[in-house]
Amino acid sequence: VQLVESGGGLVQAGGFLRLSCAASGRTSNIYKMGWFRQAPGKERELLATINRSGASTYFIGSVKGRFTISRDGAKNTVYLQMDSLKSEDTAVYYCAGDRVFSNSYRWDYWGQGTLVTVSS
Repeated sequence: VQLVESGGGLVQAGGFLRLSCAASGRTSNIYKMGWFRQAPGKERELLATINRSGASTYFIGSVKGRFTISRDGAKNTVYLQMDSLKSEDTAVYYCAGDRVFSNSYRWDYWGQGTLVTVSS
């Protein structure tokens, strides 16, 4: 399985971006997908997950109501719509795929990351 993110870039505070994560290969192995981010000098943090049924979960309070995870099963693509961006959202954003058929996580597959820079 290969995961390729796109859609990162430079945006002003208050703006928006939509990240995409295209999966290829044996995508039938993937039960759920997630978006992570890692800011400079900080640990990678899980932002949101979505499973095959489309059920989503958000983990970071600061992104709830601003970020939306979604998926297009036909395109094997997961999206992260990011609105009302803030300077603290600046980070490298990663998507990941998980084969575990439950609410536990293992994150078997990772993309290369896409940089999001929010200028204030």
